Amino acid sequence: MNWADVGDALFGGVSQYGAILELVQNSVYAGAVLGLVGGLIGVFVMQRDMAFAVHGISELSFAGAAVALLVGFDVVSGSIVGSLIAAALIGLLGARARDRNSIIGVLMPFGLGVGILCLSLYNGRSATRFSLLTGQIVSVQSEQLGWLVVIGVAVLVALLLIWRPLRFDSLDPQSAAARGVPTTAVSLAFMLLLGLIVAVAVHIIGALLVMALLVTPAAAAMRVASGPLSVPVLAALFGFVSAVGGVLLAVAGTLPVSPYITTISFAIYLVCRLVGARRERTTRAF
Repeated sequence: MNWADVGDALFGGVSQYGAILELVQNSVYAGAVLGLVGGLIGVFVMQRDMAFAVHGISELSFAGAAVALLVGFDVVSGSIVGSLIAAALIGLLGARARDRNSIIGVLMPFGLGVGILCLSLYNGRSATRFSLLTGQIVSVQSEQLGWLVVIGVAVLVALLLIWRPLRFDSLDPQSAAARGVPTTAVSLAFMLLLGLIVAVAVHIIGALLVMALLVTPAAAAMRVASGPLSVPVLAALFGFVSAVGGVLLAVAGTLPVSPYITTISFAIYLVCRLVGARRERTTRAF
């Protein structure tokens, strides 16, 4: 590959940017919803030390989508089923961190193996198979957009309804249980919500890179903020910028959307980490 090929891959669609953007506007809308909700739910993922769980759920979501693709069912429905099964198993069986990590370690290779098997047997377009792993800006069809937006909004509403007990349980589970918070129910509800949003993320950024929108924005926000309001707001903003910005940049070329989203997300995290480190040095100096 020469520099001309690289330039064409990055900017080959600039001359027709408006027309291409109109074709993929569904992905812009879905990415916006995913970025906002993913950033918010990512705050609790970080507080509960469950970044590894996100990756585990995404593998089962990928497996469910691949099975649905092979047998001719709706891919979004298959992805949701796979995510919810994984989330329920992790939530019910992984009360302790050690047990949870063991369960995730068992589920991940199983889900990935099933997904790869189904994709190997699938005789359709190779781009469709590839998009389940790495995302694809044109993968969100009009009939799927409604479901993706409804799922995102439903997760957001449910998350806001359980926000206070979930935050209490995330920061101090022992005290939350002592104060009468139904920690088991709250934890399971959170896992199911996480499973739903992971299923949405698989169709935007792919199963392999889901953490770029469900972990990195929240991790970045926590480097520069600590308040109960500022952290979620920043995390949602970072997620939105990463998702929408990635889609808008991807339209200009021929590359999948995932490298753009992950690069923007990582750049935001890197800047926040540098800002946080400088602030800590300034605070210690005084």
